[in-house]
This record gives sequence, C-alpha cells and structure tokens, in this order.
Amino acid sequence: MSDVTTINSPDPSAPPEATIQITHITYALYALGMVTGIFAIAGLIVAYIKRDDAAGSYLASHYSWLIRTFWWGLLWTTIGIILAIVAIGFVVLAVVWIWWVYRIIKGWLRLTEKRAV
Repeated sequence: MSDVTTINSPDPSAPPEATIQITHITYALYALGMVTGIFAIAGLIVAYIKRDDAAGSYLASHYSWLIRTFWWGLLWTTIGIILAIVAIGFVVLAVVWIWWVYRIIKGWLRLTEKRAV
C-alpha cells in the first residue's frame, strides 16, 4: 500500500484575505457616507483602486455593486435636491436614502457569506 497524502490546494479563484478585508472597509466607508459624503467618496476611490485585484473572483461583483451604488445614488440625490424646490424632492431623497441602506446591507451580507452580489 502506498501512503498518499492529499494536500488541499487553495482555490485559485479565491481572493486574498487582504482584499476581502478591504472590501469590508469599503462597505464601512459607504455606511459612514450616509452621515457625511466624504466617506462615500473615499469608498468610491478604494473601490476603483481595488477592483482590478478582485477580478475573476466573487469580489468583482461587490466592487461593481459599490461603484454603481455611488453613481446612481449621486444622480438621484442631485435630482432630489433640485426637486426639493417643489417639495417632491424630499420624497426622492428619502427613497434614495432607503435604497442606499438596502444596497449596503445586501452587499455586506453577501460579502460575509463569501457570495457574489
């Protein structure tokens, strides 16, 4: 009989732990961005810088999710501010805020489950 030792090699498509941690930090920056937008801008910069590191893994979808969240949120916030003159903008801003919270929670939960968004 021969002794065969099986060594579990790491999954080549699995992202490095450092990249996973940076993705968590990016979600935290977006969450803080609900208080002051400068954190969301910092999160956007991190997302653009780190998305190449996540290419080919489930994290790539998270970076696309975060980047789209920022730009769509900015667009609808701008529309809401303009429409605030006629009061309907406050409703738009409230919906944007709820949508932003939803996207952060959904994405962060999927990240902790190591799943794509």
